[in-house]
Amino acid sequence: MSEAFDAVDVIRAKRDQQVLTDAQIDWVIDAYTRGVVAEEQMAALNMAILLNGMTRPEIARWTAAMIASGERMDFSTLARPTADKHSTGGVGDKITLPLAPLVAVFGVAVPQLSGRGLGHTGGTLDKLESIPGWRAALTNAEMLAQLDDVGAVICQAGSGLAPADRKLYALRDVTGTVESIPLIASSIMSKKIAEGTGALVLDVKVGSGAFMKSLEDARELARTMVDLGTDAGVRTSALLTDMSTPLGLTAGNALEVRESVEVLAGGGPADVVDLTVALAREMLDAAGRPDADPAAALADGRAMDVWRAMIAAQGGDPDAPLPTAKHTEQVLAPADGVLVALDALAVGIAAWRLGAGRARREDTVQAGAGIELHAKPGAPVRAGQVLMTLHTDTPDRFDRAAEALTDAVTIAPAGSRPATGAVVLERVDAA
Repeated sequence: MSEAFDAVDVIRAKRDQQVLTDAQIDWVIDAYTRGVVAEEQMAALNMAILLNGMTRPEIARWTAAMIASGERMDFSTLARPTADKHSTGGVGDKITLPLAPLVAVFGVAVPQLSGRGLGHTGGTLDKLESIPGWRAALTNAEMLAQLDDVGAVICQAGSGLAPADRKLYALRDVTGTVESIPLIASSIMSKKIAEGTGALVLDVKVGSGAFMKSLEDARELARTMVDLGTDAGVRTSALLTDMSTPLGLTAGNALEVRESVEVLAGGGPADVVDLTVALAREMLDAAGRPDADPAAALADGRAMDVWRAMIAAQGGDPDAPLPTAKHTEQVLAPADGVLVALDALAVGIAAWRLGAGRARREDTVQAGAGIELHAKPGAPVRAGQVLMTLHTDTPDRFDRAAEALTDAVTIAPAGSRPATGAVVLERVDAA
């Protein structure tokens, strides 16, 4: 069949800072999905978009075209409203695990389609797969039944949702175009809108361990995604949250599950609890439950009951012991003073090198690998005190992990104050 456009003309238009038409965008996404637009042509178009940007209508149409490349899920048969959360990824970010069952306590269905980790940021599915028996792959029918029965599900997205995004995501990864805000926003939002949730809360991370290093870039990404959701009829808001220091006291799959269970049991680190409750309030408000008290449901065990039911429904044993690494090594404080900084990116890279993450999609991860933190910024420390415990099944990984941590810790004289504050920095709502 003859094609409506020529890929080179579309590339030239964006190269020359023109606004792409709806018809050009619809064609290029469809033709790329069909294999008519070659990988090198889409790579050139991605680079032109990274360099020259896109208007709000262009990004909205690009997102809509990616949604149209596959199926859309429909939760209208559920008796309860739906709400979902998406995080842009960080180090120690296990918030989805306690958050989904917590929100479900209040009669809101949480269809949490999650992914696997790549590089220094952990993947929710990798974490949950450290629970014996738990499975990530569910059919749409199984997912609906679990939402109806338990109220929360965390599983992998089916291959039918936004297939254009899967191709584009892999291409951006190898062509230096990952950082483009229009491409990040449309990638995330095409999947979330196709997923069919009624309300969406975005957790946009800011800082060394995040994709967005500056508040300005994080603000722009959050605003773009909130606008995309709003334009598509999804009630959308975003919280900008701090990722200069790892979240909680663990980075690594089974280690983070253990910490999440502590939070569900009414304990756990304050920053994890605070962010879980803040995001739960946003989701519940957006789903029409503004008077719900998520902090109370963490404290009294109701969220733990839903967690256990959610894990069991996907074949997991909530009482089974979690895997532990065969080898550990300690990182000691070099001096007396106050721990004023703990670099999230360095900790993430070290955990990845220990086996908690993957360099390529086909790599396997070690369930027990990762890092336990024994002090966070603000804590007084003594020389020789244990700051971190490194976990791995392969001890020859310790040296490379320790290398990543060389400048991770900043210790200042006693009386110094760390430059840390609240975990939630700003809120972005529909304009």
